[in-house]
Amino acid sequence: MATAPLTDLEMKVVLVILRTPRSLRWSLSAVAAALPIAMMTPWQAQAGLTPVAPTNGPALANGPASPNGPASPNGPVPVEGALGIDPDSETQLDGEGQTGGDAPGLAIDGPNTNPEPDPALKGRNNERHRKLAAALNGGGGKAPNPSCTLVVPAAPLTAQGLATPYQLVATNRRNGPCHEANANQSAFVEATIIDPATGALAIYRPLVIDQGTQPAVPPVVPKLPAGSVVGLWFGFQGNTLTLRGAKDGCVNGLPGSPFGQFAYCGAVEFFRAANAAISAGRLTVPPVGMARDGQPCPTTRDFGIVDQDQSDNLTTRYLVLPGGRTAQDNAANVAALPVRTVLKNASDNGLLTGFINPALGCHPFTAPDLTAGGTPAPSLALNELQAAASQAPPMALVPPNDPMVKVNGKPSVAKINLYRAGVDQPPLNPAVDTAKNYCRNLASIAPARLRLDRPLTVVAPSPDPAAAKNLFGFLLQRLKATFTDLACVPVRRKG
Repeated sequence: MATAPLTDLEMKVVLVILRTPRSLRWSLSAVAAALPIAMMTPWQAQAGLTPVAPTNGPALANGPASPNGPASPNGPVPVEGALGIDPDSETQLDGEGQTGGDAPGLAIDGPNTNPEPDPALKGRNNERHRKLAAALNGGGGKAPNPSCTLVVPAAPLTAQGLATPYQLVATNRRNGPCHEANANQSAFVEATIIDPATGALAIYRPLVIDQGTQPAVPPVVPKLPAGSVVGLWFGFQGNTLTLRGAKDGCVNGLPGSPFGQFAYCGAVEFFRAANAAISAGRLTVPPVGMARDGQPCPTTRDFGIVDQDQSDNLTTRYLVLPGGRTAQDNAANVAALPVRTVLKNASDNGLLTGFINPALGCHPFTAPDLTAGGTPAPSLALNELQAAASQAPPMALVPPNDPMVKVNGKPSVAKINLYRAGVDQPPLNPAVDTAKNYCRNLASIAPARLRLDRPLTVVAPSPDPAAAKNLFGFLLQRLKATFTDLACVPVRRKG
């Protein structure tokens, strides 16, 4: 479909925003204020997920991690062209992250002396746009403790283990408590299950409670076919989530260097079983279909939508009662409980299935959610299965400059491959999977899709209405933050 290009005023606003130095990182609310008023439409609270007919989908198994070693040098990574800038212009980046001369160009931060993202920018919004909000029940009225631990129940990959609540506790109590009801500290768990004999898929969402408390309603005990293979994935609203307890097949990162907001248990075995079912014809991946913009619907591996740490966090939601106790999100509990709020995991997966897909007329890959009476629902694993089957090249895979796969600020091949194995991605190919290539693909694809989809996203609800009035404003800031945190900087060759 034909779309209108950005106006001169809008382009100037974009360039001003993207030239903002790192020390003056702006918030989503600043984006909303800077964008022309005509582009913005007020929206109500976040839209929920749209139920879609259930379908099945595949996966690929991944092997063990490779040995440790640097994948790419630290510092800014040059890219060519972004947001419609002429790739042949004579613009180059100076040492302060600003473009030299009068030629038009794109400046996204200069040399990064601290390759790790600012911890203060992590929090309830996974895209690092907002500082952790002050919370009375986290850190004694100060910024809440950003590092929490989940106590994994016994036999977590069994039906009884799935129905046993995970317990949230502070990793270091001296930094303040951790409370699941605090939206800046909430942890989430999501299971995707396959019956290898039939290829049938299902989803289950284990509950998280504060340590020493009881759930508002006992979790649903799922019925699993004999021989079922269960994969578990974790999401987090703070900075660093650590797993403790019975960790059957669980991966939290490297020893002493956790991923951050991401972890998994049994993921490799799940994908291996799913891949075998695909090969045997028992499992079929639904095609992504075509979007309203005339392009294939995006996946979690599309450079048009990935961010600085792709393929992380979940679509899981929990109910919170006035006293802080939690329950699984299903119709029975909603009807029976005095629910105060619904906890959501700010995630790439939720952004795709709950906001981008509806705006573009696309539908997520779903399976019956056993937590909610079999209602069709998406999951991280299903998104990755569909991405593996449908995403056209270039495919966005977890890069070496992703902050979650670094050790002491430096890329680690072992950590990259551990992360990739948990989301059905092949091990790192050092010759191809470089930070420079990732930045270049991001710069050449993401801005173009953002412009193309603007007529659709500017009238779509924002994941955070208090910060950006529509999906376009949210995605624009997210792209800026991604270039910044991946240390991608455009460099022009002098003629």
